[in-house]
Amino acid sequence: MAKIGFIGTGIMGLPMAQNLQNAGHTLFFSEHFTPAPAELLGDNGIALANPKEVAQEAEFIILMVPDTPQVEEVLFRENGVAEGISAGKVVIDMSSISPLATKDFAKRVNDLGAEYLDAPVSGGEVGAKAGTLSIMVGGSEETFARAKPLFDIMGQNITLVGGNGDGQTAKVANQIIVALNIEAVSEALLFASKAGADPARVREALMGGFASSKILEVHGERMVKGTFAPGFRISLHQKDLNLALSGAKELALNLPNTATAQQIFSTCVAIGGEGWDHSGMIKGLEHMSNHSIRDE
Repeated sequence: MAKIGFIGTGIMGLPMAQNLQNAGHTLFFSEHFTPAPAELLGDNGIALANPKEVAQEAEFIILMVPDTPQVEEVLFRENGVAEGISAGKVVIDMSSISPLATKDFAKRVNDLGAEYLDAPVSGGEVGAKAGTLSIMVGGSEETFARAKPLFDIMGQNITLVGGNGDGQTAKVANQIIVALNIEAVSEALLFASKAGADPARVREALMGGFASSKILEVHGERMVKGTFAPGFRISLHQKDLNLALSGAKELALNLPNTATAQQIFSTCVAIGGEGWDHSGMIKGLEHMSNHSIRDE
């Protein structure tokens, strides 16, 4: 069994950590940064003072925090992971952050003698709980092979995309596709409702055809029922689309529909929806159309 540092036990990180513990691994948590909830502590869940102490104790150090600045803080600020790592240890960043920053972080960790994998995930809270996440990995084949048994506990579709940064690039691409699919389902159900059809029955009909998708299945149901408690918050999806749009600017690339999806998310934030699940994008479109698909 491995000794694993785990920093970041939020909506996604908590069930991921629990799955690792249930498989028999010992996890170390940092009180200084996102203290672990009580259910993670015990015989195979140990609280330490800071990320430095976590890195000193663990062979693998997993990060699951919100954004690039938090990853940098955990790794490189005073009492950070970088002060506790040594040769042979592996830092695994499973957050969704900037691909360019990831390449810099990886080099700085490598210069200290340790290995680095960027391994962002897709699948939301449901996938995290079920251990069925898609995991997109950037790093060396040797380090990937060492970490693969841990990834197998947390996910199912696990792919070594390429070198450091490529996992994060794949995640940005994933978030573009997800956002545009949510937008498409939102517009379709809004159109159906405004035209006088029952959006629930339209969704059911579409599930049997070429328009069927996981987004239509899961998020379409959320839209129809109006259940927008966060599995993946709009604010986090906005962050990921910012990575896409800033990266596109650097690459002299135009992503017009990604920009539109980001604007709709901004409408949601303006009407108080920063913390909604990203399926709540439909509420931004409803606001702009002055029409709801639900009785509310």
